[in-house]
Amino acid sequence: MNTQGITQEGYDFAFNPSACDSCGGACCTGSSGYIWVKYEEIRAIASLLDLEVDEFAFRFLKKVNHRYSIIEKQIATDNFACIFFENGKCNIYEARPRQCRTFPFWEQFKNNIQEVKQECQGII
Repeated sequence: MNTQGITQEGYDFAFNPSACDSCGGACCTGSSGYIWVKYEEIRAIASLLDLEVDEFAFRFLKKVNHRYSIIEKQIATDNFACIFFENGKCNIYEARPRQCRTFPFWEQFKNNIQEVKQECQGII
């Protein structure tokens, strides 16, 4: 990372990860949605939690058509959080899914810097 933040080719913004310390997890909370995971990620998270894949899937995943999503917990009327987000921290950070690892460099934000700034205070 340079002093200007993390950049990615094709994106007109940079990301300052130190902003995460004071953010409160805006990318881990909000309106209900999906936290997609692939089988390799499921295995890695299950291993991190010292669980068998089947037990992990039963406790923490929901099937949506042919894909799997980590379940959420409701924390307010219209506010949800990833089940692994507690006390402002990700409990599976070392094995977090690709969707989480690539934020805020998502295709939907590529040409919409205003939207990503609303989602993430680390955008510079």
